[in-house]
Amino acid sequence: MDSFKPAFGLKNRHIQTLYPALYRKIKPLDLENEIFELDDGDFTECSWYKKPKKDETKPIVVLLHGLEGSYKSPYIKGIMLELDKIGFSSVLMHFRGCGDTSNRYPRAYHSGDTKDIRDWIKYLKMTYPLSDLFAVGYSLGGNVLLKLLGEDGKDSHLKGAVSVSAPIQLDISANAINKGYSKIYQKHLLKHLKQTLLNKYENHPMKSLINFDKKNIDSIDTIHQFDEIYTAKIHNFENAQEYYKKSSAKQYLKYIKTPTLIIQALDDPFMTKNILPSKDELSNSITLEVYENGGHVGFVSGTIFQPQYWLEGRFVEYFEKFK
Repeated sequence: MDSFKPAFGLKNRHIQTLYPALYRKIKPLDLENEIFELDDGDFTECSWYKKPKKDETKPIVVLLHGLEGSYKSPYIKGIMLELDKIGFSSVLMHFRGCGDTSNRYPRAYHSGDTKDIRDWIKYLKMTYPLSDLFAVGYSLGGNVLLKLLGEDGKDSHLKGAVSVSAPIQLDISANAINKGYSKIYQKHLLKHLKQTLLNKYENHPMKSLINFDKKNIDSIDTIHQFDEIYTAKIHNFENAQEYYKKSSAKQYLKYIKTPTLIIQALDDPFMTKNILPSKDELSNSITLEVYENGGHVGFVSGTIFQPQYWLEGRFVEYFEKFK
């Protein structure tokens, strides 16, 4: 497959990022929802496209969405359709609370939370023993996936994996999204995050849990503040900096044993080039592709009137090698 070249007129980092989110229209897919009960009493919603039978040999790709993503995200629907064309089933594991139903606990999910996806993959391995398992992680989901792969080494149960636009050094990403035009993305993400937190106050004693008044939620204006006030505290980190340090995937890359493709763009408005790993930080199992353009989970090629979503073709090409 050819290297990525942005569509004429869509080269700008922000246009690359926003175009798919705003203008890509895919009809709702016929998905089958499975509730996966977690061992701490909570649950996640897992959305299947073309769910296989237990005695089939059809490969399964586990999808991990980005911050506040879901089965409604255009990039999720797009990759599901492309994977089906090569005979792969796909299933999106929503992070806690990101499906149609709020999760049961005051906690939610975070960028380094690998236990839920690890348990889901183990469940798939037992339930579909004849199927090869693969995974794709977008943005935050990419960081979670890469951290999981590094933690589990040769025991990942995955035959191959792909990560795109992952904020593998979280402090850099939190700073980058608070500068210039990138603040627009921050504001959009915070709108959803703050609403989710408000809903938590309706069902849980959040004031006593995180020592923060509900009336002050609207005053949170950066991702770092949100992580300091809620994410770190509710997930037992001392503060946002400790959360970022322990949850960033960059430090785990050298331990990855699963064949893994990592795709990053130098013009990603959610991070800077300093986020990129050095050669010494990569294991021999990783293929790193870095492009000048692409934005954040963008990579729109073709033309402005006939856009092509290059990422999906690249992912399919990578997974077909394992057939």
